[in-house]
Amino acid sequence: MERWRKRGSLLAVAAVALVAALLPSGEAKLSPDYYRSTCPDVEAIVREAVAKKVNETFVTVPATLRLFFHDCFVEGCDASVIIASRDNDAEKDAPGNVSLAGDGFDTVVRAKAEVEKACPGVVSCADILAIAARDVVTMSSGPHWPVELGRLDGLVSKAGSVAGRLPGPDMRVDDLAALFAKHNLTTLDMVALSGAHTVGFAHCTRFTGRLYRHGVAGGGGGGGASVDPSYDPAYARQLMEACPPDVGATIAVDMDPVTPTAFDNAYYGNLAGGMGLFTSDQALYSDGASRPAVGDFAKNQTRFFEAFKDAMVKLGRVGVKTGRHGEIRRDCTAFNK
Repeated sequence: MERWRKRGSLLAVAAVALVAALLPSGEAKLSPDYYRSTCPDVEAIVREAVAKKVNETFVTVPATLRLFFHDCFVEGCDASVIIASRDNDAEKDAPGNVSLAGDGFDTVVRAKAEVEKACPGVVSCADILAIAARDVVTMSSGPHWPVELGRLDGLVSKAGSVAGRLPGPDMRVDDLAALFAKHNLTTLDMVALSGAHTVGFAHCTRFTGRLYRHGVAGGGGGGGASVDPSYDPAYARQLMEACPPDVGATIAVDMDPVTPTAFDNAYYGNLAGGMGLFTSDQALYSDGASRPAVGDFAKNQTRFFEAFKDAMVKLGRVGVKTGRHGEIRRDCTAFNK
């Protein structure tokens, strides 16, 4: 009986590989039911692994969600950001990714290990990351949505491919919108996805330029210059107490000072009150192109949740790998060959 079970598993793997090989790159047929016959319990397995990790540390929530964003924005949703390199030249080693919290990587690696026990060689790391990103949102009081599946893992991961592809904390709306548009994401999608800042934290060095050197070329630390006037004065004082001028890179503050561990719409109300931590956050309220959506989401959490779900599905379709352009990794941190 054991022999026949192993044979059935091998046939399932072969079937998945054959279907993937027949699909040209960029035309993956993603579906929530993709693993119905090959690994029907995959979502339950991933959910259990994610829940265990979340129970260990809440950092799992923002870390996993941010990992998904950073993966999809560079080379598409193909788990290339998880690849480790001895030479420190993989995506994760790029300046824009070095601040990614290790708990996000650990979440995917743990979930992959559990999935492999049930369905060896069948489920991609890219799909596991997509499921985990949804699950951490749901586990922190956020919405739930069907995750489209069927991605392959990418075959390339280079630090040099990251520059200029990720949203930065000092970006304005026009630049942000242009960056999102490259991935078929609208301004509304951008505002909704920015709502992920309702959970998580940011290191002081990412925003102290607004506190101590606003308007000074180069930004950064130091003292003597004015505070960004778009900050609420009381909020600015609170940030200064947490982040003095000479603060190092190890100190961090909550992105949402009101409900930092709940995935809700408080982020948008914060923007209206001058409590957007990054320039790129506060700009969403200041700019006429994005302000109506900010106001709408601040008043109506249901509309925010619906927009966020739609945007996450669209984000998950970016740069999906198929056929010879991808694989199903045995180890999420290393290519098979």
